[in-house]
Amino acid sequence: MSSNYTFQTKLLHNNQKFDPETGAVSVPIQHASTFHQKDIDVFGKYDYSRSLNPTREALEEVIAELEEGIRGFAFSSGMAAISTAFLLLSQGDHVVITEDVYGGTYRMTTEVLSRFGIEHTFVDMTNLEEVKEAIRPNTKVFYVETPSNPLLKVTDIQAISSLARQHGALTFVDNTFLTPALQKPLSLGADIVLHSATKFLSGHSDVVAGLAVVKDPDLGARLAFLQNSFGAVLGVQDAWLVLRGIKTLQVRLDQSVKSAKKIAGFLNDHPSVKKVHYPGFADHPGYKIQKMQAVNAGAVLSFELEDELSMRTFVENAKIPVFAVSLGAVESILSYPAKMSHAAMPASEREQRGITDSLLRLSVGLESADDIIEDFKAALSAAGKTKHSILQRG
Repeated sequence: MSSNYTFQTKLLHNNQKFDPETGAVSVPIQHASTFHQKDIDVFGKYDYSRSLNPTREALEEVIAELEEGIRGFAFSSGMAAISTAFLLLSQGDHVVITEDVYGGTYRMTTEVLSRFGIEHTFVDMTNLEEVKEAIRPNTKVFYVETPSNPLLKVTDIQAISSLARQHGALTFVDNTFLTPALQKPLSLGADIVLHSATKFLSGHSDVVAGLAVVKDPDLGARLAFLQNSFGAVLGVQDAWLVLRGIKTLQVRLDQSVKSAKKIAGFLNDHPSVKKVHYPGFADHPGYKIQKMQAVNAGAVLSFELEDELSMRTFVENAKIPVFAVSLGAVESILSYPAKMSHAAMPASEREQRGITDSLLRLSVGLESADDIIEDFKAALSAAGKTKHSILQRG
């Protein structure tokens, strides 16, 4: 790949531009589970597809290049990538982790790692003093989501990575919300960048996949050993779908980010909306850090209505977004964190973190922003009328 190309061009013109054997401009899907060996003592590059497969390898090379790392890994889901990275830890180790982390990561940390004697402390990672206070002699990993899910808090990746290095610990960054098109954690000091490639990278709600990238060869070797041992690798058909999705990443994000900014502004100005969480606002606490470490604010935002009744009426009346789990697709997706992405988190923990029963998360797709705004106007009006009617009856 030429370093002179912009990111947008690199999405298409990389080492997987065409098949060197046939000239095909699409990576071949190699369904083989095993490979014939010509020598009894010296095996070829490929022997068994859990260990290495040409199609999965193509995706792993592409994401490594895009994240400016040295080695990539493709897994069967985002949680498989995260879980395998956590297997770098040993009994007695300690993790400092973002408090409003994705619900699946919360579940893995609190209900799985804890069973194996791996300790954790949840902190507001936007507060460096709180992070410092959480550090223990056995702290081995700082786990960051930025912007966080679902409150869009912004963590200073450089500052956390520096702290981690001072204490001989690793920094993991979940980069699902922004992708390497908008943020490159490895260049900011992180050791492992993680993705649910189900989301923006593939972008079409048709595949479940996870990715990881490292910048250190030794760490790469350790993670490769775990990938092969744990075996939660991405299937070749799914690897091909992610490769195809990556080709349109920039143009999809350009449109979605533009629309998200417009929709966030509308919601912020609407009297029925209690609060909008969006790091593109100048008064967002993390606005300056977001501008420093990312290209823009991304295409995901969350917003709170006055109460749960208003939220329910709004969801019932919003017609354009899919009401579903997940994000980062061509269609806009409206989610209810309390019962979707963060259902694994107890209600008391959600409330403590500000994940209320009236909070909705919106991943903006490729529809017209004006159409979504008109749709939301009608849904908010319906929510207001329902509440007014109940108050009158009361």
